[in-house]
Amino acid sequence: MTEQTPIIQMREISKSFGGVRALNNVDIKVYSGEVHALLGENGAGKSTLIKTMTGVHQPDSGDIYLRGELVRFNGPRDAQQMGIGAIYQEPSLFPDLDIAENILAGRQPVSGGRINWRQMYRAARDLLQQLGVQLDPRIKARNLSVAQQQTVEIARALSLNAQLLIMDEPTSSLTSTEVEELFRIIRQLRQTGTAVIFISHRLEELFAVADRVTILRDGNYVGTREIAGVKTDELIQMMVGRAVDDLFPKQVAPLGDTLLEVKGLTATGKFENVSFALRAGEILGVAGLIGAGRTDVARALFGIQPISAGTIEIAGQEVAIQNPRQAMKLGLAFVPEDRQHHGLVLPMSIAANITLPILSRFTRTGGWMRERAAKQVAAVAARRLEVKSAGIDQKARELSGGNQQKVVLAKWLETNPRILILDEPTRGIDVGTKAAVHQLMSDLANQGVAILMISSELPEILGMSDRILVMREGRITGEYTRAEATQEKIMASATAVSPN
Repeated sequence: MTEQTPIIQMREISKSFGGVRALNNVDIKVYSGEVHALLGENGAGKSTLIKTMTGVHQPDSGDIYLRGELVRFNGPRDAQQMGIGAIYQEPSLFPDLDIAENILAGRQPVSGGRINWRQMYRAARDLLQQLGVQLDPRIKARNLSVAQQQTVEIARALSLNAQLLIMDEPTSSLTSTEVEELFRIIRQLRQTGTAVIFISHRLEELFAVADRVTILRDGNYVGTREIAGVKTDELIQMMVGRAVDDLFPKQVAPLGDTLLEVKGLTATGKFENVSFALRAGEILGVAGLIGAGRTDVARALFGIQPISAGTIEIAGQEVAIQNPRQAMKLGLAFVPEDRQHHGLVLPMSIAANITLPILSRFTRTGGWMRERAAKQVAAVAARRLEVKSAGIDQKARELSGGNQQKVVLAKWLETNPRILILDEPTRGIDVGTKAAVHQLMSDLANQGVAILMISSELPEILGMSDRILVMREGRITGEYTRAEATQEKIMASATAVSPN
């Protein structure tokens, strides 16, 4: 590296929660001016390590060195004052404050006992210009895109003289154009000597932006590699402890009768004139850019989004689906994109979440619950999907993202759906869990379940779909068989740009 002393070094860091070992003698070194990727499956210990690095958790054992000096963080403020900043998957700005107020919250320049607004806006504008970003510092945070909010958080960290910036899944909600802009900012930070720790499950992003990568598995340090000298297969094997031979284990399932058909489906302002059919055993992929209307169509099919025109037919019969209860009775299930806000009740247990849609099965006359029977069903469902937990009584909020996704899947599979709608089924989960979800999809298709899969990951769309629809600005703009689909054709339909 460019200097011998790391900006931060963590030696033999261990941390346990309630007897569960989250970190076991983990080491990491990060140098100024490098982008250091942190890689591991959900539950590998990445979040715990980051929270230890930012003062949220205290290690049970081990040492932290900052610029060669032994330090101890008694809380996040200590870490922040020592030059460590962090931005997360979900931005944490004050929505009713403007950009400048968010960047300098609690540290506004004061003259004569009053806030010097001119100086504050000038300082904010200078920080944004350092990042090469043209944003009016008077814009309210609630009017910013996710990417713009992240840029404001980076500017806020720089205003605190952050020399180490941690980015935890920063690209999960960004378009491809916004990802490229974020990478430009990261490269600019690297050139000015700022160290960046970058966490992402998308391996292609690590190769695009990182210098080195440290891999964790089951709370243990596996190794650190130079990105230039490592291959994707090696990273996956280090991360999951085995070779993932087939990330897209697509099996050709026999296609049955048409189970779902929509004709001219319209929701004013959301999507227009959407028509398609879905057969038993088929995986129909829906591609498109963020905001193309894909999720709105899924929500309309499940009775969440009202429609203004068009028809829905289930097994040849026209139906009116006005709420999720009706959709469930017709054999539909919907795994939403946002598992934390729409897929789970986080304070509730794994068992309570899995049995939530099927409570009537366990209700006695008089309203009493057969709790033991419900827990038995939940335990079998959790075991089938290999949910890693301390038991089915563990709270959903305490699980890793991948295991939360498995609980959502287990919940809806217990309804025995004929038609399964999956909205970004592998968003924010690791490679090993992705392969498991893909295998589950293939198995369900072979059992005759019709699957509508919305995904922003083109390899997933191409690898798992029998047929692919592409949406742009609320309309279907392309349809391809598995044999004829390519990334170029899909992106051309999604962006209205002709492929070369």
